[in-house]
Amino acid sequence: MSRSTPIYAAMRSIGAYVPPKILSNADLEKMVDTTDEWIVKRTGIRERHIADKDVATSDLAVEAARDAIARAGLEHEEIDLVLCATVTPDYFNMPSTACVISDKLGIRNVQAFDISAACSGFVYGLSIAKAFIESGMKRNVLLIGAEKFSSIVDYTDRSTCILFGDGAGAAVISATEDRDEGIIDIHASADGSYADFLMTPAPGSVHPASCEVIEQGLQYVKMKGNETFKLAVKTLTKDVKEILEKNSIPAEKIDHFVPHQANYRIIKAVGDALKMREDQTVLTVGKYGNTSAASIPMAINDIYEEGRLHYGDLMLLDTFGGGLTWASALLPFAGRN
Repeated sequence: MSRSTPIYAAMRSIGAYVPPKILSNADLEKMVDTTDEWIVKRTGIRERHIADKDVATSDLAVEAARDAIARAGLEHEEIDLVLCATVTPDYFNMPSTACVISDKLGIRNVQAFDISAACSGFVYGLSIAKAFIESGMKRNVLLIGAEKFSSIVDYTDRSTCILFGDGAGAAVISATEDRDEGIIDIHASADGSYADFLMTPAPGSVHPASCEVIEQGLQYVKMKGNETFKLAVKTLTKDVKEILEKNSIPAEKIDHFVPHQANYRIIKAVGDALKMREDQTVLTVGKYGNTSAASIPMAINDIYEEGRLHYGDLMLLDTFGGGLTWASALLPFAGRN
């Protein structure tokens, strides 16, 4: 590519991996005071996948990444940046999970780092990949969303243990001269004043590791469910309407509306506000639960493997997570089936 030629960032491929073990609603009925009927009615979730104790977040990520790299038609040495969005890293603060993934994949001497934006992590990462590529700094970015959420869930807390699962999704974002293949737009924002709506209090500089921290269960995810639900619906609806209006794209032109798979009621409320048809909306929350940063790439991979996602299809991504963070993106799929 010459310097005078505009460079765009394109999603060349998608991949995903879920561990084989399934935790069903019937299983949870034996663990906490809940029922399958209540969980399905409130969340739409029927089951979620749970990784074994000896499986790390990086292990899930590596499986998804291998598929994404192969489907992009690249060799591992052609990847020049590895980004991992996660809030369940292999290690507390260092090394980054991206560095561990790079080593396990045999990707050497390239930049690698993690993104902490909770459920919005993958779309946040998409904006970073776009910036690196369009500036000419990188050509092939491996972007991963991976979570072992079971490692920070209290399975005696029925308000949270019913929601979360484990899994990973990965995409290769590559440079292209074809504007029609490029990411159209990304909105990403945050408001830290709502930090206590969804958080993991410890360990950290506020609550360093201690016996007291463990006794109080501060190492587990905490959520204000009703408050989060209301704010998510309001914020996502507003953000998605804005990105569509800014780019003069009517909702009916979207081939695949891929929302963060947190709760069916949130997805339906936002979809109804946007007048999205059922055949436009991608739903995987029922079988995977909320997999945080892995949610959106896992959902994209599902429609890819089902043969529903084709080259040129227009996707609308939207997500909302702890921070609080939120993000939306408009992009065509530039991979081949």
